[in-house]
Amino acid sequence: MRKARAHKGSKGGTSEDLGERKLIKLIQSHLSVMPGLPVPFGDDVSAVDIGKGRVAVLKTDMLIGKTDVPRGMSLWQAARKAVVMNVSDFAAKGVAPTALLVSLGLPMDFMRKDVEEIARGLNAGAQEYGAYVIGGDTSEASDLVVAISLFGTAKRKALVLRSGAKAGDIVAVTGFFGKPAAGLRLLLEGYAASKELRDVLLSSVCMPKARLCEGLALCRSGAVSASIDSSDGLAWSLHELARMSEVGFVVNSVPVADEVRRFAEFNRLDAMELALHGGEEYELVVTVKSKRWADAETAVEASGGRLLPIGKVTRDRQVLLDVDGVKCPVEERGWEHFKSKI
Repeated sequence: MRKARAHKGSKGGTSEDLGERKLIKLIQSHLSVMPGLPVPFGDDVSAVDIGKGRVAVLKTDMLIGKTDVPRGMSLWQAARKAVVMNVSDFAAKGVAPTALLVSLGLPMDFMRKDVEEIARGLNAGAQEYGAYVIGGDTSEASDLVVAISLFGTAKRKALVLRSGAKAGDIVAVTGFFGKPAAGLRLLLEGYAASKELRDVLLSSVCMPKARLCEGLALCRSGAVSASIDSSDGLAWSLHELARMSEVGFVVNSVPVADEVRRFAEFNRLDAMELALHGGEEYELVVTVKSKRWADAETAVEASGGRLLPIGKVTRDRQVLLDVDGVKCPVEERGWEHFKSKI
């Protein structure tokens, strides 16, 4: 099949010109909105009212070989990652997954052992987060495609949306940032690191973890006002929370992983750039009611995780970084399909 070409003067340009976010908005503009939709378009998950104050929570996300599977990642790891990508969005809403459907696009030259490896990775990912693969579809494709549809249920009032942050809330994250961005540079761009550091950074790329326990604990605490999964990068996630909640942020502590600082120093890279704009992270970025901070922190620690305060919510609709009293804008930039390339 020939690639469609944009004609001179055509309205809007190509998918590459638009980028993932503008494409989504374009598609949404042609869709009818379901009355009483529990979760608005643009949040981490979708939901349908099933009565008695409960909702069916749905999420779908695709892993594509060319854009999501770097050299060095096994098919088992890729299939597991496809599950993690979806579970991370459930974690941001405080929802436990129950079941998943999988649609596989497989190249013609895939061997039996390749398919078995994918199946084992899917099952491992599902079981890791208490869910089951219950069906799906397969088809021939020119590249590996693993499309997951995740299902769970929750109390409608318990869902933590992107739109609830209020001025005065505390901005927090569930971990340190930058390791996947550094790991990808090791894999793809020939940067150097000690064996110990290399193992840590590559593990963050090939074996990501969704913060499901932390997300469920935060939801149960009732202390969180808004939440988002950070897979497109910390900076973009902050901007998206600010936009959906109609607030701003002042960040006074960027949670850069120590391994990233060491990697950046050795390779003369900007550690802050890796942490803010790298993407491929699966931490949660949340806003916590200031008077309930202790409740949120205790809940996360009891789940085996940690909660790191990084700033405050403001009325001014800007995302600013405060370094020694000097405020500067945080650029709205992160991973975006059709624009970002592995």
